[in-house]
Amino acid sequence: MSGIEILGFAAAILTTVCWLPQAFRTIRTKDTRSISLFAQGILTLGIVLWLIYGILVDSAPIIFSNAINFVLVGLILALKVRYG
Repeated sequence: MSGIEILGFAAAILTTVCWLPQAFRTIRTKDTRSISLFAQGILTLGIVLWLIYGILVDSAPIIFSNAINFVLVGLILALKVRYG
């Protein structure tokens, strides 16, 4: 693994971990009042596009982080739609 890939995985881990508290809180409380549906939808779409890009350029850090982030952010979006 190259130094660039290690840097990419470090960035991927940090940006993925930052969503865990929000996802856990939203799942636990089902409170989505302070979350913008529009912004969450755009964020989810952006993550999907990053995931597709990562697959096309075969970048493991981009695929790793955006696959996990898609699950977390997509779950928050689904809870917003259901309970918002």
